[in-house]
Amino acid sequence: MTAFIHRSPHSQKLERWLGAEKIEHLQLTMRGWYGRPIHLLDVPGSIRITADGDFIGEFRRGAVMSALDEFEARLRYMARNIRPHYGFVGAGFASISDALARSSQGYSQRRPFNKVGPTGVIGVTSSLWRVGPQPAAGSAGAAAPGGTAHTSANTGAISYDNPASGTLHLVGADVTANVINNSLLLYDRLFSVAKTMNSSGTEAVTGVPTRYQSVTATDPDYVGDNFLFVEVGGTQLAATAHNWTVCTYKDQADAASTLPSLTGNSGAIVDRLDHPVQQWFAPLESGDVGIKALTQMQCSAAVATGVVNFVIGHPIGFMAFPVINSFFPFDWLTNRDQVPRIFDSACLAFLEPLKPATTTTTYTGRIALTSAAA
Repeated sequence: MTAFIHRSPHSQKLERWLGAEKIEHLQLTMRGWYGRPIHLLDVPGSIRITADGDFIGEFRRGAVMSALDEFEARLRYMARNIRPHYGFVGAGFASISDALARSSQGYSQRRPFNKVGPTGVIGVTSSLWRVGPQPAAGSAGAAAPGGTAHTSANTGAISYDNPASGTLHLVGADVTANVINNSLLLYDRLFSVAKTMNSSGTEAVTGVPTRYQSVTATDPDYVGDNFLFVEVGGTQLAATAHNWTVCTYKDQADAASTLPSLTGNSGAIVDRLDHPVQQWFAPLESGDVGIKALTQMQCSAAVATGVVNFVIGHPIGFMAFPVINSFFPFDWLTNRDQVPRIFDSACLAFLEPLKPATTTTTYTGRIALTSAAA
């Protein structure tokens, strides 16, 4: 398999394409991230953003035009150039031509979605799990200790069919947003469990995810990059100061670890993450790079009313939206370092990381999935 060198893209070109405000927003989003670089799914080329806020990968646009300026030119370019290109890709397909052939021979699925997000808080992440209309609103996780191991069959997940053989990959999308400079994080919702809020006692958690559970770093099912977040459900929290303390988990080596204390928010509104500003994932113990399973939850104070879920997810990639109200056709088949793997029965869902405005945002589009040969 061909090895690829991760180069830094030309910073001025990338800034011209996305805009300085969007670049800054994405960099803030990655502050403190402990895992591997995350894909920018809607940027042409194979661009990822690292924990330090650096961008890596191949980027050949933005020399003279922004994303909006190049929109029509890109449509014409794609129409002329979607044809077989021979070479190897590191994502399950034998070659790019193989991926293109399978895409046109009945191995692809296209799944629409339409999410009307909640009112948010500036600099705070909102969950789109409970909002509709397509997919329909998801439900809270089951109560402790069992919780819910999520799958594509759950209401709230983007529905798709598992391939009869081989592996499934995200190969394209057409998406629009009606508010500029918002972002979406597409993630696999692995597990959630409802926390008893009117209690300061510890609660054991025994349920475990069914995907991304390997402790071998070279395994596609590796625990690394799994993240935890605390999600307010359908009832706002009472106005009580609180922290999430003595919450324990199993790390990427299946060893016992303890989350650093996470500051909650008095009166946190529905669908927001009960995290500090500018933080969409709970920090892990120093040196840890993923969470295999949650083993205990605890709140520092009894919060009389409200609903909270502890959720474990795995990131698929960011969508940036530097332009509003325009459907962008994103093609990852010809981007050799992308086409992210989608595991069988994955529960695909969305977060709005670090909202730049409180405005309710509507996201409309579809994703395309193609299976690689076994």
